[in-house]
Amino acid sequence: MHALKKNRPLRRIVLASAATVSGVVLLLSLKPHASTAVAVGAPATTPSSGSGASAGSGSSGSTGSTGTKSVTGDSIQTRWGPVQVRITLKDGKLTEVTAVTYPQENPRDQEINSYAIPELRREALAAQSAEIDTVSGATYTSDGYRQSLQSALDSAGG
Repeated sequence: MHALKKNRPLRRIVLASAATVSGVVLLLSLKPHASTAVAVGAPATTPSSGSGASAGSGSSGSTGSTGTKSVTGDSIQTRWGPVQVRITLKDGKLTEVTAVTYPQENPRDQEINSYAIPELRREALAAQSAEIDTVSGATYTSDGYRQSLQSALDSAGG
């Protein structure tokens, strides 16, 4: 029997194994696109949050004569998923900022955004604008948050 014919079954096994390992590595390294938006816990506790804004992009509404207005900013697509915020203005002052959607598809996203979202909210309320600093380690979320916040402020006329 010829020497090459003996090696062919082994060669096939090695090639099939290498292809399988490569395929598994490629599948594990892919991050799926976030196709569904996940809402943050409970909605804001302000009286206007229930009747003010819908889940649509750039929607707004007001709650009568109190001067309270809720506006949802545009959904900004980032590398790790969409970011969208809802703001509440009372007499022209920013009183609440809520992250409606943000990346939380995997444990790493959840870890990063568990500290980034509250920090971005604090900064937005303190600055009363979208001119807020980027949270270290959450650059994409910070950029999306800032853009959505600016679109909500623009829609509200504030």
